[in-house]
Amino acid sequence: MLPTIRLGGADVTRLIIGGNPFSGNSHVSAELDREMMDYFTTENIKRTLRDCLAHGINAMQLRTDKHIMRIIRELSAEGYRPHWIAQTAPEIIYEANINSIPAYDPVAIYHHGGAADNLFKEKKYDELKRRLSLIRDTGKAVGLGTHMPEVIAYSEEHGWDVDFYMACVYNLSIGYTESSAITGKANQGERFEDVDKPPMYAAIRACEKPCLAFKILGATRNCHTREAVEAAYREAFINIKPTDAVVVGMFPKYSDQVRENCDIVRKLLA
Repeated sequence: MLPTIRLGGADVTRLIIGGNPFSGNSHVSAELDREMMDYFTTENIKRTLRDCLAHGINAMQLRTDKHIMRIIRELSAEGYRPHWIAQTAPEIIYEANINSIPAYDPVAIYHHGGAADNLFKEKKYDELKRRLSLIRDTGKAVGLGTHMPEVIAYSEEHGWDVDFYMACVYNLSIGYTESSAITGKANQGERFEDVDKPPMYAAIRACEKPCLAFKILGATRNCHTREAVEAAYREAFINIKPTDAVVVGMFPKYSDQVRENCDIVRKLLA
């Protein structure tokens, strides 16, 4: 197994597979969204997660919609169950969504980053804290997702009841309105600027709580060569704490990305 950190009472690997590709959310184009949806049948999703366990990844970050929860149920019945870090689904009524999650026994639940950023920009701090309290009531570890380093800083300064952060290294909140799950349109033409990375990495290092850095590969933009992929991983692990991890979506249609990612992380963390 890969090196681990402690999260939600579990030892989770410092490389966690992300769920956007499973749900056809490429953050690139409608065409790639469709290709991911066509490839990721239920069986291919389960096969990818079984491959993760075989190669050393023991944790997955997936949405909390009925499709994904059905797959988690099937995996559990088949005896394969990575630790699940559950992301709230913004298209579902929040309270109903939270109430449905504990039955599937995640190690942690976190508030969707884009939705959190919108509430933060609107200064609806009390509403965001209320939503976090509903997660706390489930008895699971409480996470807050964001693309904005100032959200982490504000939460820490004001003592919000949060156990960990999901931190995007690119500030996609700039220009963000709603997720593709709500609009029904592909997330494309988004802002991926390298200038965003140093402030987020600084916020991660300044926070004592575990942070899960995501989109370190820029949603395929840093994946043109193996050297580019390894450089992105190296940058991430240099800039986050030993108690942090990275979340990476994988699309093994053309190559064995699960093994390739595990090999890189194992080499860098050796």
